[in-house]
Amino acid sequence: MTYLLRRLPLSRLLLVCGLVLVLGACVTALALALGTGPTPPPKPLADAVHQALVAPPVEGVTARIQLTDHLLEGANLASGGAGGAGQLSSNPLLNGGSGRLWIAKDGRARLELQSEQGDTQIYYDGHTVSAYDASSNTLYRYAVPTHEGDSAASSGSKTSSAPHEPPTVAKIEEAISHLHHVNVSGATPTDVAGQAAYTVRIDPKESGSLIGGAELSWDAVHGVPLRAAIYSTTSATPAIELTATEVSYGPVDGSVLNFKPPANAKVHEVVAPGKETGTSNPGAHDEHPKITPHGHGIASVAVIENRTKAGAGESSSALPEGLQKVKINGVEATELPTELGTVLSFERAGVGYMLVGAVNPAAIEAVAKGL
Repeated sequence: MTYLLRRLPLSRLLLVCGLVLVLGACVTALALALGTGPTPPPKPLADAVHQALVAPPVEGVTARIQLTDHLLEGANLASGGAGGAGQLSSNPLLNGGSGRLWIAKDGRARLELQSEQGDTQIYYDGHTVSAYDASSNTLYRYAVPTHEGDSAASSGSKTSSAPHEPPTVAKIEEAISHLHHVNVSGATPTDVAGQAAYTVRIDPKESGSLIGGAELSWDAVHGVPLRAAIYSTTSATPAIELTATEVSYGPVDGSVLNFKPPANAKVHEVVAPGKETGTSNPGAHDEHPKITPHGHGIASVAVIENRTKAGAGESSSALPEGLQKVKINGVEATELPTELGTVLSFERAGVGYMLVGAVNPAAIEAVAKGL
């Protein structure tokens, strides 16, 4: 899996990451159910969380959503052109956009984000996540692994265990007290998309990274998150924020959840770790990439090393052209700084290096110079 993702151009790699981020936030936020009401009364965090966990579901959700994404703000992407970097600035998953979201009672979902270059569509049918990027006419598919316990439950087996009881308020309080590496706020009463909601803020106690914190807002009556945001240490506004702006409830028409990509769409299968990649060139790269962490905690940097393929006239960087260049011990490296971290790529002596961390460029360059 690591090798497969490393071979993708950065435009596609970041798009896959964007898909995972947005789909995860949407399904987590809306698969449970939604409700209406005024700003809720103050309540201890454990009580507010318990109320959310015991809330009943609804028949379905139809919502308008807004994705704000400043992750690549300030990065020089416009000059990338057809080389890949230019695509990053045009995709709504990486540049922000508005759209619609549907969640059926059985968990099937569809997310649609609009942009001038074409919509981005994400579908989940209960087994497979399919994401279509109209700007590049590319379809990404990921078959969600099925666990043995899930198989038994989905098949209606009489031997499957009963649903788990939600934790008590005391258990929730105990779990919160064990979060030693972060500061957790109380449940702040608020209003999201016209729904009475609570918001909690989580900030890392460790310094040295670009991760400033995260916020989650959920419906006070039915317990579904309505907003998720990640903050950088460099700005008071979210680097990435997904929020519902309008919500309605009731059964979702099954036709809305059907998806047929264009017949000529390029297809990329995202394979889970431990599964065969189905590559048509077996043996070309028998050596798996070596991944080494440098540092500890949230400010650590992952160094990915891989033997490069000799000849073929390939670029020495795993990142697309058009990004800024820096010198690492006399070797030219390609660097992508973002609001939440930095990616650095270079080749030396037949070895390709990619460094990834939630740190600023200076910190990641210091690690690279020590390799």
